[in-house]
Amino acid sequence: MSLKLAWHQAILLTALGKLLAAYLWLVRATSRVTYDPPDLKQRLQAQGPVIVALWHGQHLMIPFAKPSTMPFSVMISRHRDGEINAVACRAFGIEPVRASGGRPDQSARKGGAGGMLALLRHLKNNLSVSMTADVPKVARVAGAGIIALGRLSQRPIIPLTVISSRVQVFDSWDKATMGLPFGHLVITMGEPMLIDPDADKAALEEYRKNLQSALDHLHHRAYAMVGAQDPGMDLRKPPVSASASEAS
Repeated sequence: MSLKLAWHQAILLTALGKLLAAYLWLVRATSRVTYDPPDLKQRLQAQGPVIVALWHGQHLMIPFAKPSTMPFSVMISRHRDGEINAVACRAFGIEPVRASGGRPDQSARKGGAGGMLALLRHLKNNLSVSMTADVPKVARVAGAGIIALGRLSQRPIIPLTVISSRVQVFDSWDKATMGLPFGHLVITMGEPMLIDPDADKAALEEYRKNLQSALDHLHHRAYAMVGAQDPGMDLRKPPVSASASEAS
């Protein structure tokens, strides 16, 4: 790619990111919001810094859940489309960390190890972290990465979801959703999960399963509150271990 083409592409991605941020502000301004529990933002701040876990299909909605006075960072892939999300997140005061998980041989290209170190530094410096729990490209299967971050940082993992009664559902591997204006936003939070620093492999797998179940429960509860059906409820394929998926 020529320097001129790269420059033009960067300008385009930045412009699209700003448009996305403006659109999300419009959705937030025109929507009725229900917090479950009602003191959700206060609970988040009281636990901070925290690791907010969500399913990947929610990544376009998560800025709605950020307390205005709570500093946050978020892991976003290095793919060029990720730059659009990164620009939008900055507009909401969320600092992007450009990395994603994947197979061990992809770590250098995707920045997984460096991303984990950056998130650990943020948590140590009182910056909360938001990240998707899914194994990369395997929807609704919680991976080992977020559990490892919780164990290494000794900060609570908090499952969270943001849904709307009016959404655009994309035909993507995660059935990503984006809220539409004049809807009913429901933001739900589960119980914090603190990972035992001495947990063995079997215990870590139980934590992973528990997080997966907690996120499923939150989605079911949130969609029931708006009288809608979760578009991603059937995405999970027959049982597969997270470690096997991440190595595939």
